[in-house]
Amino acid sequence: MSRNPTARGARAAGTALAAAALLAGCSSHSAASGPPAPTTSAPDVPGRADVQAGGSDLTITKAVAHLDPAGTGTLTMTVHNGAAVPEHLDMVATPDAGRGALSGAAKGDNGAMTDGGILLPAGSTVTFGGTGPSIRLTAVHGITAAHTLPLFLQFGVARLVHVSAIVSSG
Repeated sequence: MSRNPTARGARAAGTALAAAALLAGCSSHSAASGPPAPTTSAPDVPGRADVQAGGSDLTITKAVAHLDPAGTGTLTMTVHNGAAVPEHLDMVATPDAGRGALSGAAKGDNGAMTDGGILLPAGSTVTFGGTGPSIRLTAVHGITAAHTLPLFLQFGVARLVHVSAIVSSG
């Protein structure tokens, strides 16, 4: 191993240039090469979102955030996966960088927690809340004047989906 500071500096510079070239090559894909962006119909209907894109077909209905005065509570909703492939809900984001805590259903595959998130089998309808999977919200901020809570739901196939949950006390 060389103890020459000039040689070490040259190797470090060469390694940095190679890494930069590799990263530039990896990130230089066009938007057309990636999966199509999901399309959400009826985005202005509180509690509902319809998503069709890239093999996904989701219908989200009855999205309600049941919150106490401190902004803590649960999100209930029904998600129908009309696609021929399973889907997973792996994240719920709330305003101000908040996150919902996901828990899987107690029994069965429909709504179970997996490594990919809450399982939504192909052709199934999963009800969040009650005996199904649940989403716990803590100290949520960002409720609109129309008493809705803007949410982003991250799915494995459908990707990022926006839905405005209706806010209910308690």
